[in-house]
Amino acid sequence: MSTVGKAASLLELFTMAEPEIGLSELARRAGLDKATARRLLVALAAHRLIEQEPASRRYRLGAGLSRLARIRDANFPFARIAAPVMKDLAAATGETAHLSEFSAGALLTVHVELSAKANRVNVNAGQILPLHGTASGLAFLAFSRSAVTEAYLDKPLERFTTHTLTDRANLADQVRLAAERGYSRSAQGYEDGVHSIAAPILGADGHALGALSIASPLSRVDDATAAVQAGAVMAAAREIAARLTGEPLPAP
Repeated sequence: MSTVGKAASLLELFTMAEPEIGLSELARRAGLDKATARRLLVALAAHRLIEQEPASRRYRLGAGLSRLARIRDANFPFARIAAPVMKDLAAATGETAHLSEFSAGALLTVHVELSAKANRVNVNAGQILPLHGTASGLAFLAFSRSAVTEAYLDKPLERFTTHTLTDRANLADQVRLAAERGYSRSAQGYEDGVHSIAAPILGADGHALGALSIASPLSRVDDATAAVQAGAVMAAAREIAARLTGEPLPAP
C-alpha cells in the first residue's frame, strides 16, 4: 500500500460511534507499526486533517476536512439539496430515510433522517453500504453504466446475513427487476430484521449518482406498505434529482 493509501486508511477508521481513537489502536486496526502510524498522523496533522485532543491525547478528524467538505458541497450540494425532501419523506412514511452517494466501489451514506418511532432502523452518516447487500445498492446497480454493474457482479460477494445475495445470477435478476420497476426491495440482506425500499438518484446523463432508501423494521412491512413506500421513495428521488440537475421534475 502506498503512503497516501496508508494515511487514508487511518482517516477511514473514525466513525460517528468512535470519533476519537488512540495511537496504539489506530496502528493496530490499520495494520501498521506505531512508528509508521505516528509519522503518518504527524503529516496529516500538519495539513489539519487530523488533530490530537489535548487532554486524552487521542486523535480525531481535523478541521481541514470540514474546509474540504464545504468546498465540495458548494460545487456538488448533494446532501444539502436532498435534506428537506428526505425530512418530508421520513415524516410521511414514519420510517428512517437515508441518502447515499457512490464512491470507490460502494455507497457512502451522506445524510440520514431518523424515524421518530422508538422502534426504528438506525443508520449512521458515513456508513458504507455494500451494493449487493442493500436495497440502495440494488437500485444503484440497476441504473448504473453497464460497465460498473458488470464489474461489480464479477467480484466475490461477501455474505452479511443468511439472506445476502451472493449468487451472481440471483443478484443480476434482482438488478434487472429493480431496473424494470424503478425501485428495489431488500429484506435482511445486510442486517437481520431490516426491510428497505430504495430508488436511484439520477444525474443529468440518466445514470445513478447514488440512492435514496426507506429502512423499516421488517415486522412493520407487508406488500401493501412496501408499495406505498416505493411510490414515496421514487417521487422523492425524482425531486432530488430535479433539484440537483436543474432539470424539470419528470412525470411519475
